[in-house]
Amino acid sequence: MKTYDFDKVIDRRNTNSSKFDFMVENGKPEDALPLWVADMDFKVADPIIEAIRKACDHGIFGYSQEKEDYYKAVSGWFSRRFGWTPEKEWLVTTPGVVFAFSIAVQAYTEPGEAVILQPPVYYPFFNAINTNGRKLVESPLVLNDGHYEMDLTDFENKIIENQVKLFLMCSPHNPVGRVWTKEELKQIAAICKKHGVIILVDEIHCDFVWEGHEHTMFLDACPDCKDITISCTAPSKTFNLAGLQASNIWIPNKELRRKFRDNLAKVGFFSLNNMGIIACQTAYSQGEEWFDQCKEYIYQNYLFMKEFIAENIPQLKVMELEGTYLAWVDFSALGLSPDEVDHLITNKAKLWLDEGRIFGQGGENFQRFVLACPRATLKEALERLAAAIMN
Repeated sequence: MKTYDFDKVIDRRNTNSSKFDFMVENGKPEDALPLWVADMDFKVADPIIEAIRKACDHGIFGYSQEKEDYYKAVSGWFSRRFGWTPEKEWLVTTPGVVFAFSIAVQAYTEPGEAVILQPPVYYPFFNAINTNGRKLVESPLVLNDGHYEMDLTDFENKIIENQVKLFLMCSPHNPVGRVWTKEELKQIAAICKKHGVIILVDEIHCDFVWEGHEHTMFLDACPDCKDITISCTAPSKTFNLAGLQASNIWIPNKELRRKFRDNLAKVGFFSLNNMGIIACQTAYSQGEEWFDQCKEYIYQNYLFMKEFIAENIPQLKVMELEGTYLAWVDFSALGLSPDEVDHLITNKAKLWLDEGRIFGQGGENFQRFVLACPRATLKEALERLAAAIMN
C-alpha cells in the first residue's frame, strides 16, 4: 500500500489558483492565508496524475465523450461505498454542480416562480435563483442546542403559501455540516411529493461523513420520489478535481432528464473535456486508497481544530461536524458585529475565510473554515486567529 504525505505544504501561488492568487482583487491582504474556497491543498492521487500525463503525452486534444467504462467507474464507486447503483440512462454530465443548479432552475421553473432552500446554505443556490429571475423562498434551519434541524412545518407552509416549484437541498449540508438521517430525508421528500415540488439535491460532499454518521443517497432513501428528484454528484470534492470540471447528475425521470438536456443544449454544452473524463474515471476506479488516507487526515485536522480552539480561543464554538470538510464556527460570544468580525479576520489575523452571512439567514455570526490542508497550514491559521482575538 502506498502511503501519501498530506503534511507536505505545496506552494500554490502563481498557478492561477482562485484560492491563492486573487487576494488583492478580493480585498484581502496579499499575505493572507486562505481557507475559504472548498478545494484541497493536497496533491491528487498518483493514478490520476499518471492517467492525465499519459493523455498529455499522446498530444492530441480533440473533442471527447464518455464511454461505458466511465459510467462503470462512477456507478461502481457509489455501489461499493453506499450500496446504491444508479442506472446508466439516468446520467447527465455537466461541467460542475453549480452549473447544474442554474440549468435545473431554468428547466423546471418559469421566471417569477418560487424556489425554496434552507439557509444558512451554500451561497451559489441563491445565485442560481436570483440571477435567473425566480422568487427566492427561505425556510431557515433551526439551531437547537448546537444541533441544526429542519423546520418541516415552516417548510411545508412556505411551499403552500408561495406555490413553490423547486427545492434546492444540500446533503450533507454545506456549511452547517449536518448529515441528514434517512428519516429526515423521507420526511422532507414526502412533503415535496405531496405538493408536486421537484427536488434537486446536492450530494457533492457525500464521501466526507464522520464517525457516528452515515450518508444515505437521496434516491436510495426515497425511491418513491425518483420521478421528482435530481441528484448532483462529482469527484471534485472527494478527489480534489474541481478545476477539471466534471460532474455527474442523476435524473431518473425521462421527462425531467429531457428538459435538463434541452437547457444544456440552449447554453451550448454538449460534452466534458477529456482531462475531466480521464480524471473522474481514474479517481473512482483507482483512487480509493488515496481517498481513505485523505479522509482520515482531514478528520484529524477537525479534532486538532476543536482542541486548539477549546484551549486557546474558548470564546469560539466549533459546531459538531457530521459531514463535509468544512468547519462552521460560531463567533457570537466575541460580542462583535459581523463587520467587526470580518475586519478582525481579514486585517488583524490576515486570514481569508468565507464569512457566514453570505450563506443567508442564520449565518451572520459564523465563519466557514476549509479543513483540507496540511496541519501546519491549519495550525498557522488558528495561531493567527488566536493572536488577533487576544491582542
